[in-house]
Amino acid sequence: MTMFRSFVSSSIGVLAAAAFAGCAHAPLNRVAVAYSTFESAAGEPRGTALLWQDPTNIVHVELQLSGLPPGEHGIHFHAVGKCEGGATAFSTAGAHFNPIGRQHGLKNPVGPHAGDAPNIIVKEDGTLKASFRTDRVTLTDGSTTLFDADGSAIVIHAAPDDQVSQPAGNSGARIACGTLRKTL
Repeated sequence: MTMFRSFVSSSIGVLAAAAFAGCAHAPLNRVAVAYSTFESAAGEPRGTALLWQDPTNIVHVELQLSGLPPGEHGIHFHAVGKCEGGATAFSTAGAHFNPIGRQHGLKNPVGPHAGDAPNIIVKEDGTLKASFRTDRVTLTDGSTTLFDADGSAIVIHAAPDDQVSQPAGNSGARIACGTLRKTL
């Protein structure tokens, strides 16, 4: 666990530096930046997420993960910034982030939750490098901020999200979780 904390501490500096350095496909003027480090239910490191908000209020999410089961998985922003046990793995992260009271699912005509996201596909070797964008959350103040009083988390589920079923798309158990931290 000590080695993991050292990894996390050094990763935070690297993520913060990367956030300010910019990517070839990203604008240089980022309004806000956040990051997360993922752990499995057993406390093993699973990777990172770098989030940044552009001037048009689009939040960009860049994921680098390893040690996950191959295949398609649901991924969501959850309402509480806590990645602990509880009744089941990571149940302390609460339900999907849903500040405006919509139904679950990107394909739902009365949805989606602000925390809904496209499924991710983990390679056969257990790794993933992917990104997605959303205009349903913000990293800055406002009604859809991920940094409300109790924060937010990103959770990866065991199964794919069907994008319509209530309340969570039949995406199964929570297999990795990361608490969001703001850097800018």
